[in-house]
Amino acid sequence: MTVLIEIKVPDVGNVAEIDVVEVLIQAGDVVVVEQTLATLETDKASMDLPSSVSGTIQQVYIKPGDKVSEGSLIATVLASTAQVLVPEVPVAVAQVAVPVAVKIPEPSIQPVKAVAEVAVINLDPTSRKAHASPSVRLFARELGVDVAKIKTGSGRKARILKDDVKKFVKKVMAEGVVATGAGIPSIPAVDFTPYGETETLKLSKIKRLTGQNLSRVWLNLPMVTYHDEADITDLEAFRNSLNADKAKGEVKITGLMFIIKALVAAMQQFPSFNASLSADGESLILKKYFNIGIAVDTPNGLVVPVLRNANTKSITELALEIAEKSEKARLGKLLPADMQGGCLTISSLGGIGGMAFTPIVNAPEVAILGVTRAKMQPIWNGKEFVPRLMLPLDLTYDHRVIDGAEGAKFMALLKQNLSDIRRLLL
Repeated sequence: MTVLIEIKVPDVGNVAEIDVVEVLIQAGDVVVVEQTLATLETDKASMDLPSSVSGTIQQVYIKPGDKVSEGSLIATVLASTAQVLVPEVPVAVAQVAVPVAVKIPEPSIQPVKAVAEVAVINLDPTSRKAHASPSVRLFARELGVDVAKIKTGSGRKARILKDDVKKFVKKVMAEGVVATGAGIPSIPAVDFTPYGETETLKLSKIKRLTGQNLSRVWLNLPMVTYHDEADITDLEAFRNSLNADKAKGEVKITGLMFIIKALVAAMQQFPSFNASLSADGESLILKKYFNIGIAVDTPNGLVVPVLRNANTKSITELALEIAEKSEKARLGKLLPADMQGGCLTISSLGGIGGMAFTPIVNAPEVAILGVTRAKMQPIWNGKEFVPRLMLPLDLTYDHRVIDGAEGAKFMALLKQNLSDIRRLLL
C-alpha cells in the first residue's frame, strides 16, 4: 500500500520565523531516508531538514527566500507503508490511503510493486543528492564547486566535509580538467582600455612561483593565525647598549636576532613546530636541526634565505649572516641552496609598520611567525599604568599538526623569552 507523507518544519525552539536558504528537491525527485531536502536558517544557526522516508516527491511547498515556522508544510512524499520510519525529529505525517473503493487486488498490488522498485534504486548511494551542511555548501560555492559532483563524503552517513571539497578541487587541478562548476573557475579576462590608459608589466619569475606556491598552500593547509603582543622594553634597552659599544662600521644588532634566538628556544620545547607532515598525511617528521627562514623583500619579489643551525650561533654571528644574505637577496645572487631546508619562517614588517597581519605558512613547514612594528603602550602593572614597548606577533600554523592549545602555549613561551632574555641562558 502507498501513503502520502507530509514533511513539515519540526520544533526548532519556538522560533517565529525561519528563513529558507536552499531547497534541494523538486517534484518527481526520488529521495531516501536522511537525505537533505532543504536548508533552513534562524538568527542563531543553520540546519538541514532530512527526509524521514524514501519515496517520490509529489509537491514542494517552499522556495528559497520564504519564511516558515514550526509545522509549515515543506513537501509531500509518496512512499510505501513498509518504508515509513519513525522520524528522529518531530515531523507531521498525514496518511492518504489508496482509493478506498478499490476492491480488486491487482490495482493495489501494482502501486506497491512500483514503489518497491523505486526504493531499491534509491538504495544505491550514487543516486543520492549531495549530503552536506550549509557551511560546507557555502565553502564549495566560494570555490566554484558543485557539491552534487562529489559522489560520496567521508563524514558520518557519507556526509560531505570541507576536506572532501578540497580533495575534489585538487583532483580536478591534477587532472587538468577545466569545466564550469567542476573546479575553481578562472577569473574572466577583462579589457581595461575603454576606461583609460593602461600598461602591462610581466611578473617576475619569483612572483609567479611564489603565487603558485601560496595558492597550493591555501588550498591544502587548514591554517589558524594567533595574534598577541610581547613586552620587549628590557630587550630593547639591552640591544641599544650593545650597539652603543660597537665601533663605527660594525654590523648593528637588530631585534630580529633576539626573535630568532627566542623562537629557537620555543621550538626546542615544542618539537611539533619543528616538523613537517609526511606526503600521505599519516606521519609527522620531527627535525633535529634548527634552520630559520627570513622573508626578505627584493625588487623582484619576496625570497626566504635560510639561516642554518641558528641554535648554535651567537647574536653577532646571526647579525652578520643576515646582513650578508639580505644583500645577496637584493642583488639577486641567492642560490637555490640558500633558500632550502628551513624549519620555520619569520616574516617581519617591523620596518614598514602595521598592527597585525596573517602570514601564510611556507609549506612544507608547519608554522610561520609574523612581526610588526613595536610601539609604546600604557600597561597596567597592578598599581598604575606604565609605558612599555610592546611588539605585535602573529603566529600562523597548520591546524592538522598543531592544535589551538599548543599554539597558545608556544606563543606564551615565546613572549616570555622576549620579555626576559635571561631565560635564553637556561
